[in-house]
Amino acid sequence: MDFQRSSGVLLHVSSLPSYGGIGDLGPAAHDFVAFLARAKQHVWQVLPLCPTGYGNSPYAGSSAFAGNPYLISLEYLSDWGWIEGTKIAGLAGREGPVNFDEVEQRKLPLLHEAAANFLDHGPSDAKLAEQWQQFQQFRLAEANWLNDYALYAVLRREYNTGAWAVWPEPVRRRDPDAIAEASAKHARALAVEHVLQFAFAVQWDNLRKAAAESGIRILGDVAIFVNMDSSDVWMHPDIFELDEDLHPTCVSGVPPDYFSSTGQRWGNPLYRWDVLANRGFDWWVQRISRSCQLYDIVRLDHFRGFEAYWSIPADEETAVNGEWIKAPGLQLFRALESALGPLPLVAEDLGLITPEVDALRLELGMPGMRVIQFGFSDKGAHIHLPHQYVPATVAYTGTHDNDTTHGWWQKTGEGERSAVEAYVGPIPTVDNSPSPVWPLTRAVAASVAQLAIVPAQDLFELGSEARMNTPSIAAGNWSWRAPESSWTAELAAKLAAIAEVTDRDNDPMGKPEKTAEE
Repeated sequence: MDFQRSSGVLLHVSSLPSYGGIGDLGPAAHDFVAFLARAKQHVWQVLPLCPTGYGNSPYAGSSAFAGNPYLISLEYLSDWGWIEGTKIAGLAGREGPVNFDEVEQRKLPLLHEAAANFLDHGPSDAKLAEQWQQFQQFRLAEANWLNDYALYAVLRREYNTGAWAVWPEPVRRRDPDAIAEASAKHARALAVEHVLQFAFAVQWDNLRKAAAESGIRILGDVAIFVNMDSSDVWMHPDIFELDEDLHPTCVSGVPPDYFSSTGQRWGNPLYRWDVLANRGFDWWVQRISRSCQLYDIVRLDHFRGFEAYWSIPADEETAVNGEWIKAPGLQLFRALESALGPLPLVAEDLGLITPEVDALRLELGMPGMRVIQFGFSDKGAHIHLPHQYVPATVAYTGTHDNDTTHGWWQKTGEGERSAVEAYVGPIPTVDNSPSPVWPLTRAVAASVAQLAIVPAQDLFELGSEARMNTPSIAAGNWSWRAPESSWTAELAAKLAAIAEVTDRDNDPMGKPEKTAEE
């Protein structure tokens, strides 16, 4: 898949300086879209939008299909008439990192209250009539995942755990009578969950429309594996490697690598690819269809796992004693293409990549990824330096798993620093601290890569305190938020100048930029 030459910014929705203690789909998101337009950026990359589970990681969601209710804007719900403005006035402001416990304790009850108000007044309030009709249409259109996710979310609260594997036996095994009884008992709560997903969908669609009007595409992320504690595994245990007691026999991860000497034991259950193949990969067709509904471009996290995956015995504490197992690869993607047509996919092909993985990506015509931070450690890593890029590449200064560029620079050795200066010249000093952020940003933008992406933290030249995620560390991640009033005219002009001189300022939809005279 070819993408128009362009550039953009990596910023998860939760990192926006929104009102309510966590970034959301409200005014701050629309302000960011306006900033990207002024900066002549045409791609906004986000992390998975799913509801998060333990550790608040968007890569360990409780559903591969649902949206995260935390990202719903209460301000917009108030504008819609779902909740009084006075009710949300006492929430946390727009500054500081996300406190997920506070969001759960203070924002989530208000979201539920707003949804309940809509259920009570939507059928009779003339001002809500159009939304009520849209809600009914949404429930029908998304029923294939919505009903199951809603019941899962409600039961998580009832049993006070996300671990469905320890729920009462009839429920954990989805006995029809037990499910019918639970659905009847919790009918009101299920309807509230439906409303929250509808609110998320409306706000996300409105944001995407605003982005599209400015020639900005959303690059979304799909984690290859799903969380054990998710509606997906609870609903479809037959497509995962579980034993008779519905516990994983093997789990996902990667062997020792750049990020960890013991590898990464992610702990997700692995797929029964043979079962999926016999079913025409139906669950994956639904998942990628949903992703293309949400995003303009879809990044496949851990693309390597579609060719072969690291299988770790479930009783192992680290990822060291795993083994590579072949995955369906081309068979899967041909089935997806047959069902869905051409797909706008990007392969996250970082880490240990074999010739077989490269061959699969090239056969599918997917762009790969390069991260300039990786390019200075030794000669073998020079594939991450711009002079070795090919056009079918999405190039980064860093990703959500890297330290910020400034933080990386402060920790790296003299050898790498010398290599950086040999490549981009002397490193400028900002506030008495040398920082290679802008030289490396310009180097990535000047490359032949079709897409050039910079994390928002790098735009502000922030250090390790602003890092989004440290792989293999379970706690303390995902909480960074951009400072309020971040999107200045000066910063927009700086990015726009780079986009113009590197020919990344064209509308990615193929339309020429309007001139001042027009």
